[in-house]
Amino acid sequence: MEAIETLIGSRMIVAEGTIMTCRRTLLMGLLLAGGALAAPAAELREALVAAVKAREIAFAKTMADRDHAAFGSFVAEDAVFMAPTPLHGRQAVVEGWKHFFEGPAPFSWSPERVEVTLSGTLAISSGPVFDPAGNRVSTFNSTWRRDKDGEWRVVLDIGCPPCQ
Repeated sequence: MEAIETLIGSRMIVAEGTIMTCRRTLLMGLLLAGGALAAPAAELREALVAAVKAREIAFAKTMADRDHAAFGSFVAEDAVFMAPTPLHGRQAVVEGWKHFFEGPAPFSWSPERVEVTLSGTLAISSGPVFDPAGNRVSTFNSTWRRDKDGEWRVVLDIGCPPCQ
């Protein structure tokens, strides 16, 4: 038996039950396609998180290695580092942190958490700051931006006392 179905304003003559089968097939196809598209997005996000974490670790290594010049390469041109008086711009940040690179390293840090925005252009990293004896003395929070050259650089940075 044939039936006339109205579908999105169009009339179709179909065998009874065909429309339901087509709708189910279409729905399954859309669900599978959506799942296939979500997998690369999740993989991309994980890769971006890993890239930012690696940059944070390399950034912290500049302090351990006492490499002031390398430190500056991780700082965005328009960065703001919060201090008693905020430091605006790479030059001010590099100059303001110069004393930390004189003598033994006064502190170290490592990322505990890293998250990247859905756009893949901004990220946040956060983790402990340790004194030379290994005691946690602070928590850092850095906002990273992927610059035009593809490198991740710190654009905002602030530390705070460790949570108790």
